[in-house]
Amino acid sequence: VEETLAETNLFCALRGSRGRVADESTRLDSTHPPPFWPETTTRRPPSATMRASLLSAALALLSIMEASECVRAFAPPTAPPLVAFGRPSSSASFQRRAPPSSTASTSATSVSALHASRDLNALASELNAAIDACTPTYFKNMRVKVAPSPSSSADSPARRLGLIAIEDIKPNKVALSVPYDDQIVLSASLAGDVWGDVLPEGYDGWTGERGLIALLVLNELAKASDDGGGDAAGGASGIDLPARKPEAKNLMAAWVKSLPSPEEMSEDGENGGICPHPLLWSEDDQELLQGSSTKKIYRTLDDIDEDSAWLNERVWSAADRTAKFPSEITLDGDGETTRACFSPEGFRWANAIVSSRAVYVDGALRLIPVLDMINHDDLNTEEVRGGYAGAFGTTPCAELRTSSRKYNAGEEVCASYGPLSAAEYLSDYGFIPSRAESIAVSELTFEVSSDDRFYDDKLDVLEFETYDSSPMDPVQKFDVVHQAGQPDDVPDPALMQFLRLSKLDGKDAFLLESIFRKEVWGFMSVPVSEMNEGMAVDAVMEACRVALGEMDETEESAISSSSSSGDGDDDDSASTSPAALCAVVRRAERKALTRTLEYMERERMALDLKEYYQERRLKDLGLDSEWNDDDENSDVGWGQTRAPGSGDLDW
Repeated sequence: VEETLAETNLFCALRGSRGRVADESTRLDSTHPPPFWPETTTRRPPSATMRASLLSAALALLSIMEASECVRAFAPPTAPPLVAFGRPSSSASFQRRAPPSSTASTSATSVSALHASRDLNALASELNAAIDACTPTYFKNMRVKVAPSPSSSADSPARRLGLIAIEDIKPNKVALSVPYDDQIVLSASLAGDVWGDVLPEGYDGWTGERGLIALLVLNELAKASDDGGGDAAGGASGIDLPARKPEAKNLMAAWVKSLPSPEEMSEDGENGGICPHPLLWSEDDQELLQGSSTKKIYRTLDDIDEDSAWLNERVWSAADRTAKFPSEITLDGDGETTRACFSPEGFRWANAIVSSRAVYVDGALRLIPVLDMINHDDLNTEEVRGGYAGAFGTTPCAELRTSSRKYNAGEEVCASYGPLSAAEYLSDYGFIPSRAESIAVSELTFEVSSDDRFYDDKLDVLEFETYDSSPMDPVQKFDVVHQAGQPDDVPDPALMQFLRLSKLDGKDAFLLESIFRKEVWGFMSVPVSEMNEGMAVDAVMEACRVALGEMDETEESAISSSSSSGDGDDDDSASTSPAALCAVVRRAERKALTRTLEYMERERMALDLKEYYQERRLKDLGLDSEWNDDDENSDVGWGQTRAPGSGDLDW
């Protein structure tokens, strides 16, 4: 067993802590190491969870050896199943390693008890009292209050708490303004101040801004717990930063208690879940979503797991920090129920909170307490946007406006979450509004191959000659869109521009010479040659066919699973079960991919009708006209000093 475990440890250490293959992601490229790259090896050693999985695999091997009568005397009576390592890029049949979470197996009895112990009216009352104490210092134009959402619509069935008008609000008026005060507004820049003495300088995990704000959410959760509330140098839970006034402390404690628990966010919608989020779905449902969309949820899950594993090993589990960063806490009002905090489970929950509640406003992602309670509505609503408040209108803030709709006192005030695709709504918020179904969007990923003989030249063009404010990477994602009732949309011009550059080869490669370096990206905006254009069109067609094929496999698997289990759904679009939501995503993305494929097939047939670089260049030089010898006018043509084939020269 020890020899088998040692060999398997070495194998997994070489392949990476998640077993990814080198060509699946540039993260394994030693030229682009993460900020926490270990000094002694190219990948960090397997974590405790991975070692436990390896031990299970070794025990399973013993079971196989027992069957062949090799080590019958030493074999365990029951061997656990083999654990699959890593994940494929798109296979729908892959069984992803189960997350180290106990929430997926929560019994109906414990969930019911949790719901009973969490009185939404009591949570709203406590939060409203804290809001009143913070108005008008931290809240301006307060015309709403927090209360249980009066109803759930088909567009947003997972409503829990919402913002209710406390007075009549006229159209195009501000219902709530929240200044960007670091005492209550959570942002990535604030995370750098709070965690600056704990995390390495320049830390930037795979989860980016969302992960940093998730750390702030966990810190607020720890400080609001029964053991929290101490100073930064003491033994209480969490980091006591930023410095806050007493009323701001009470507000943040009441706000974090009002957030949905992991159990409330991980339940199946059709079984009574309040606000299920895909990050906390069961493994089978996440696998179904992986095969239903070109926006792969496994990428997000692996980003979260990578960051949480490193944080758990290097920060939270340090011997001198276990009291400061507890893996579990207990909140007032939860009774005996504990919450995962500074742990992989807690980090995943915090990322789900940030994903579904943070807004991108005034150039930054921000999680704004109270304003995050706003629910979505497609009709007559606006997105949360930046504005100004205060006596002189000079204080930057995020504001909620009523658009063209009038709200009466007692009505729920809603906002729009933005023009997102069905897959984006589902992965970020856990539901799909009807308007998102009418606009089909799918995502296609392309890259400049590292085996390309002109890879360095193309990388140089992308890095320095594309866009000054945002240079392009060698791996790019593009949306293909189709809107019902509209003619076929031309694909994103940047998509074809990128593909023409990536496929530049052969006789066309002269455009990569240094003399054209400043102009080559502009040349790619129009067809270069028939061969190059054909390769670019073929790349889009192949990507569409592959994505459609994966969705067909997922569809067949979902139908067979539904038939074997006896479950049926007469109206998938109205259902909130994960299977029905994934079916909606598949339908929407299939439309976009099919329309794009049809468009590219027509482009393929019309390649000989396009104008290419050589023809355009001849026109620019005035050499595109046909030669006509004019015998009647000797001044037209070659002139008097030189005739074709003549040796008579007038020096």
